[in-house]
Amino acid sequence: MPTIERRLVILAEGNFGYHHGKTAMGVIRFGQDKVLAVIDSAQAGRNVREWLGDTGRYDIPIVASLSDALGFLPRANALLIGIAPTGGRLPDEWRAVILAAIRSGLDIHSGLHTLLGDDREFADAARAAGVRLVDYRRPPERMVTSVGRPHDPGKRVILTVGTDCAIGKMSVALELRRAAVGRGYATAFVPTGQTGMMIEGWGVAVDRVISDFVQGTCEWMSEEGESRGDWVLVEGQGSLDHPAYSSVTLGLIHGFTPQAMVLVHLPGLDDHDFDHLPSRKFPLQPLPEFIRLHEQVAGLVAPSKVVAVALNTSRIADEADARRLIEATAAETGLPCDDPVRFGGEALWDEIATATAALPWVTANDAREVDGTPA
Repeated sequence: MPTIERRLVILAEGNFGYHHGKTAMGVIRFGQDKVLAVIDSAQAGRNVREWLGDTGRYDIPIVASLSDALGFLPRANALLIGIAPTGGRLPDEWRAVILAAIRSGLDIHSGLHTLLGDDREFADAARAAGVRLVDYRRPPERMVTSVGRPHDPGKRVILTVGTDCAIGKMSVALELRRAAVGRGYATAFVPTGQTGMMIEGWGVAVDRVISDFVQGTCEWMSEEGESRGDWVLVEGQGSLDHPAYSSVTLGLIHGFTPQAMVLVHLPGLDDHDFDHLPSRKFPLQPLPEFIRLHEQVAGLVAPSKVVAVALNTSRIADEADARRLIEATAAETGLPCDDPVRFGGEALWDEIATATAALPWVTANDAREVDGTPA
């Protein structure tokens, strides 16, 4: 059966950009589907290339309405909800747009916690129009706890962790995967969130999984990732000390038992993204201390080492200033450091691959293939 080309309109009303619109940004930057337009009336008349670069791939108009978006040819056949708001709820004012898209014959792709398929009005409209409602955050039926599965011999599992949420852990993992493949490494990317799933076509949004089954779900995803490549780059979520999202980070660390980690950091960010109580602040920890904390927490279940730091230097306009900060961070942490999104991931990947392959628990796991000893 031939594969139908997916042509997307992305709904990001009032939110297109790097923070709340990170789903839109991720799908546009890394996805394989054609994006015809972005809907955001507050920025109508602008173009996505203003954010992502003046290339043909990112020549995507921002329009004011769904009817404007449907005026492009070839016509869209899917509407993708391009925001990742706190709590993942569907804005009430978006219902009319989604219903109009359904009645216009568009499939709906959503990564929200609000499951559109469970909404009677949406489900009835989709049935009548013969379109699909795809909820990427619908949890899997698989409900298993961790069994302590070891990594297959010869496999290297690397998790991106971060000093905060929404700072680029997925983008770093995807850029490192791109660099690794370019270097000839058989490398897989494991999506653990809705945007990564939209890009890659598989995975689980772990923040929707019942807590007892998070680590077991991660073990399954690790096994699947290892079947797809010798090097497995796992998309991180949240941060280990975030007041709202620490639990998902801990579940990834203890579920995937990564042999190595890459710490992602946004320079200039002093406090966690948590503005519900203006009187309370949750400061970020110094990088060297935070690195040691990750290794200590991981080591409660399986040894792991932070082998590199990836900076998100998007707030630093001058390239020379960004490179100086990268050098300073490398000196501060004693680890290789770069911005793989801005400057490419090849140099940092080379350092990561060398350091990971030399870890004693990696070489010990590889030996299981030789002499059959347990991991």
